Amino acid sequence: MSSDDRFYAFIVARTSRSSSRVRRISLHKRWVKACLYAIAVLMGVAAYGIYGLTQQAIHLRVAEENERLRAENEKQRQQLNTLNQRVDAVENVTRRLAETAGVEREQQAVQRGAGGPELPFDVAGAIEYRTKHIEQDLRTYEAVLRARAMTPSIWPVSGELTDGFGGRSNPFGGGSFEFHTGQDIATLWGTPVSAAATGKVIFAGWQNGYGQIVIVDHGGGLTTRYGHLSHVDVVEGQKVARGEMLGRVGSTGRSTGPHLHYEVRINDEPVNPKQYLPHNTD
Repeated sequence: MSSDDRFYAFIVARTSRSSSRVRRISLHKRWVKACLYAIAVLMGVAAYGIYGLTQQAIHLRVAEENERLRAENEKQRQQLNTLNQRVDAVENVTRRLAETAGVEREQQAVQRGAGGPELPFDVAGAIEYRTKHIEQDLRTYEAVLRARAMTPSIWPVSGELTDGFGGRSNPFGGGSFEFHTGQDIATLWGTPVSAAATGKVIFAGWQNGYGQIVIVDHGGGLTTRYGHLSHVDVVEGQKVARGEMLGRVGSTGRSTGPHLHYEVRINDEPVNPKQYLPHNTD
């Protein structure tokens, strides 16, 4: 006799005081095993899905953290680039300032010492600190540059220094003496004449004795004059920068030959131009 592979379950469907009815339900073992297998598979799939979702969440968190770190690195790189640009700007200003002052900066080959307490290094804080001080230096340098640019500091032309400021013999003869209000610089006819400093043209035309002349106001009562010009290239009211062309050398007015009569005046009183100029005309 074959063994019975079925499971039996007895279920009381309905009972009363007088009678009861019992229904017997049987399930084959193979169906039970199949159901248990299916449940196990479903639980495995669910567990694998939960594991996959967990790994995906971890991956997303790592990706977000990497993206945040990349953004911070890019921000620091941009800050460093900005700092380098500001350093370059300061160097350009100091170089222009040195040129304005007519001084060449020499680099000395010396060994520089270093030391001090060891402190934690914060890149962002260091950048902010250096940027703040560099900007302060930049504003200082620019202010100095503007001030120096408004002060005559170059010869308007290169040439031979002839009659200087003060008393001199009358160049037209006669044995008399006269007071010379500027510095004469002899050079070739048509040589360009440059503004000795930044300012505004307040006169451009003819004046007795000077011939064709340009007068530039540099502010603070300081003016410069460029006389005996053969040609004037600026007009009244025009703003000019240091080194900008004003006209060309000539011999107009009271002159014995091509040269530039150069004057510096303070509150319309002539002073010796040499105190504002380098020691040479090159």
